[in-house]
Order: sequence, then C-alpha cells, then structure tokens
Amino acid sequence: MNRIFVLGTLFASLGSASMFGQTDTNSLEDFSQYDNLGFAEAGAKRYCSPKIEGLSPAKLISLGYDFQGGYAVNAGDLFAADGTTLLAPSSSAQTSATYGMRAGFNIPVISKTNLVWQMGANYWNTNFRYAPDPSSATPNPLHQTLDEHGIRTAGVNTTLFKPLDSKQFLLFQGSADLSGTYGLGLMPMDYLKYSAALIYGRRPTEKKQWGLGVARTYRVGEINYIPVVLYNSTDARNKWGAEVLFPARAHVRRTINPRNMIFAGYELEGQSYRLWRNPASGFDLRDEDLEIRRGEARLRMVYEFSLKDFIWLSVQAGYRVNYRFDVDRLVDGAEIYRAFGLLRDDAYAQVNGLGNPLYFNVSLNLVSP
Repeated sequence: MNRIFVLGTLFASLGSASMFGQTDTNSLEDFSQYDNLGFAEAGAKRYCSPKIEGLSPAKLISLGYDFQGGYAVNAGDLFAADGTTLLAPSSSAQTSATYGMRAGFNIPVISKTNLVWQMGANYWNTNFRYAPDPSSATPNPLHQTLDEHGIRTAGVNTTLFKPLDSKQFLLFQGSADLSGTYGLGLMPMDYLKYSAALIYGRRPTEKKQWGLGVARTYRVGEINYIPVVLYNSTDARNKWGAEVLFPARAHVRRTINPRNMIFAGYELEGQSYRLWRNPASGFDLRDEDLEIRRGEARLRMVYEFSLKDFIWLSVQAGYRVNYRFDVDRLVDGAEIYRAFGLLRDDAYAQVNGLGNPLYFNVSLNLVSP
C-alpha cells in the first residue's frame, strides 16, 4: 500500500518500553547491565557481548511525563457496518493539550555469557484536554470519548539475546499490550495485541553491531509485517555514534562525556486502541467493534545525563507528526489484516485528522551500572 512507502520513511524510536509494540510501547534494550561479562575459563567458548562501547545506558526503571501542545482534531463521518448508515456526522474540535504519565521497568532474569533474558512491563496514559468541552460543541462521539476517557496502554515484554559465537547473535523480542479507552477497569484479555521481532546480527568489533530481521508490529496503528535493520556504532574517540533500529527508530548520538549524551533523530509511536467505554452521547457504539488505529512520528532532540550515580534524567523536545488516527471496524469481532493491501481494501469506519504540535517529554530513570 502507498502508506507502507510513507511508513518506511517515517519510522523510529529511542528508549520506549518495547521494540515494536506501543511503545513505547514498546524498545530494544542495550543491555549495559551485562557489560564486561567474564568467562568461566580461558579455554571456554567465547561469546559476543550484547552491547558495544559507548551506547546509552539501559533504563531499568523509568517514570516520565509526556506533554503535547494544542492542535485540531478533525473527526470524519462515522459509518455503520454496512457502509451507508451514518452514525455521526463529521466535526472539528480543538485540544488545548494532550498529556499523560509513562512508566516502565526492565529486569534481568538470566545473565550468562551464552544467554541474556530480560522481562519488562510498561504503562502509558494519554489524556485529551479539549477547549471548549466537546459535549456541548459537537455530537461526534470520537471527541467525547477522547475527552472523557483518553487512551492508554498497559503491557509486558520480553527480550532474549542469544550469542552464537564471538561474532554472531540472535535477538528476539515479544510484547503483549492491552490498549484502549478503558478506565480503572481493564478490558477483556481478548483484546490483547501481540508484537514480536527476530533479528540475526553480527558484532564485528567492540564498537559496532548490525543485524537484519523481521517484525510483526502495530507501530503505524494497524498490524504490519516488515523487515527491520539494527545498527549501533561508536567512533574511535567515543564522541559520535548511531543507535538505529529501522524503521522503529534512528538517532545520532553525541557523547559529551560518559555521563552526558545528546541525541537527534526520530521515533515512531503507535498502537491499535479498542473503543471500549463510550460517553452518554446518544450514540451506542458498544456493538460496533471499533478500534482507533494510531500512528505518529516524533522528530526530536534528547538530552540524557546523570543526576547522581545511576539516577539519570532524560529530557526530549520535538515535533509530533500524525500519520494515522482513523477508526477501523473489526469483521465479526476479529481483526482483518490490511497489511500491504493483500487481504482488505474496504474503507475505514471513520477517517480522522490531527494537527501536528510541538511536544515535550521528561523522565527520571534508574539505569544499569
């Protein structure tokens, strides 16, 4: 599909909770807690390390806040399942801010020279503040649902690094996310979204690693199967480097010193959110099986530095570019692939548009030694 070409030029991310899920969720950890792994004996088989010199430290625990400035939300006509009956007319409304908390943690389960295994979890909450209150300004239920409930993601993830020898490795990451407009009560587990990636890589030197693989991802809102490229490097002076997992993220790194780093690049965020709770707006959408397909690119600058020992602060600012915020209808309650235009070409239930605001994000992190 034409969107896939745009997708391939947009993607990327750094420091989110998983590689190809939300995240935020959902990112590839750099495993710095496993630096300087030793060997049992001099004659033992040697395995490559999960990291290279100069990479940014891995975040074990992260607590952050994300804020976007005001922008317009253009909600299109909402059609019924037969494609003809209009459930709600199109309307536009203005947000004054979009904001929410982001939390995540990653813990090592196994740390051996021949296997590294991590488990993690994340929670992202996004609130939409409208001006004025959309309940009095527009009958479109999308505005009212976002204003009253927002969107959120809660998920778990796992990462396995399996060195094959001193140069080659396999990397696997999987995640499961529950995303929607739910409140204090979670949605049924039937709505879990699964993402995964498998990469074959090489570590030719202590300052470079690269890999090729494939991923199942929701980072543009709907499920896609795409090739991925891993590339991490540091120059001879440990001043410049790259941290790339294309198309999920790509950044250039400038190391002022080991405790101060600046990044420039981009990230892709996205997920599919079930419209679970609906406001008392006169529209009963509970049996419509609707999901918001959200995908966006974030062009950004990031400054990360140590406050004290292993406590780091990350500050980022940039421009959020909307790629998709359309509402899709599940067929017989099940998701039908639109990937590459192979299996589905019917229209969305609602085609929407978002303005592109500046954004700001700050997080306090406990990093690996």
